[in-house]
Amino acid sequence: MVTKSIAGIPRWRTLAALFDSAAVTCQPIGYALDKAVFVVCGAQLNGETIDVGTALIATGYAFAATTAKGKAVNENYLVAEINAKMKRTGLWSTTFQHPVQLLLNKRSEIQ
Repeated sequence: MVTKSIAGIPRWRTLAALFDSAAVTCQPIGYALDKAVFVVCGAQLNGETIDVGTALIATGYAFAATTAKGKAVNENYLVAEINAKMKRTGLWSTTFQHPVQLLLNKRSEIQ
């Protein structure tokens, strides 16, 4: 099942076009406890900057990050994820355990 965008183009094709035609740059914004680097990426397209994270999450191909306690790191990303899930877009067209829940469960097992 491929979810259609408003223009009738499959969402994955819209993402592919974004990465094919836009200049994408990323900037580090912080570090996780395990020294992983958090970055924000933007794509310049037709004079506008598109948040790549929002684009990926809104099309159902990425997930909103959370803190170790399960709180959203970025509320806008959480809203994009909830909308994608409600529309059954991208990966949400299938059934699976949310990766954040898997990580939180694993963390609680270790402690």
